[in-house]
Amino acid sequence: MQVRSSAWFDAQYNNRARVEDSAVILERMASASKFVRENAARAFDLPYGPTPSERLDVFPTDVAGAPVLVVLHGGWWRGRDKSDYSFLASAFTEEGAMVVVPNYPLCPEVSLDRIPLQLTQALAWVWRNAARYGGDPNRIIIAGHSAGGHLAAMLTCCDWKAVGADLPRHLIKGAISISGVHDLAPIRKTPFLQADLRLDAAAVRRLSPVHFPAPEAPFYAVVGAQESEEFKRQTQAIRQAWGSRAVPVCEEIAGCNHFDILHDLADPQGRSHLLTRRLLALRWFSALF
Repeated sequence: MQVRSSAWFDAQYNNRARVEDSAVILERMASASKFVRENAARAFDLPYGPTPSERLDVFPTDVAGAPVLVVLHGGWWRGRDKSDYSFLASAFTEEGAMVVVPNYPLCPEVSLDRIPLQLTQALAWVWRNAARYGGDPNRIIIAGHSAGGHLAAMLTCCDWKAVGADLPRHLIKGAISISGVHDLAPIRKTPFLQADLRLDAAAVRRLSPVHFPAPEAPFYAVVGAQESEEFKRQTQAIRQAWGSRAVPVCEEIAGCNHFDILHDLADPQGRSHLLTRRLLALRWFSALF
């Protein structure tokens, strides 16, 4: 087995360094998010818990009983914010979906264990309150990017009855991980991340979705064809762990890197893009289109 250096892992997982124009792409996303936040119907910073990090943004729809898309932001569990992903909302609200983007606490202020637990409360809030904003609580799907893909995988496996007796056993009807991280073992070997995440072997085992039983809801895993060897392996790893029944879609999106893979989801004219088609094909969500 080949022994990889810490520098190799940094190069594989540091996407801002890997993608030459990452700063330009992120600035474009920030500008688009600012425009959406200033012009779209929305309800910002709604509390789903008592702490400042337990807030979410809702982009409602006028269509009663609409599907609900919950977007989980990336940032290596230690950065970024729900407002950075507002640019994804308008394309789906224009089609009649309700969109929710929650915040969550960040490392190193909290341990990585804390983040998915807090997000279970965000999803419980969505189920209990979706109808107030035009959403159908029985048609919730989640989409997570990068670290958000890891969180989407964890939430898809959640025992919702343990979170709240009023919640349905299968609260999430489907999920998609976009450039997600499903095996934390290499993250422990990645210096620029480990300094904040402080993972040990037990945490890697406890928090890696590849070690979880496969969920009943369909889980799609996609990655950009221009991404690193490790990100492609991460995408294949969840299919290998859960099988093709649980992960019916596991593929690379041609021409995309770690950041611009999200562009088509924000473009209402971009419906020919494979990623968009995959998202819209998720069970219970596709009926909208």
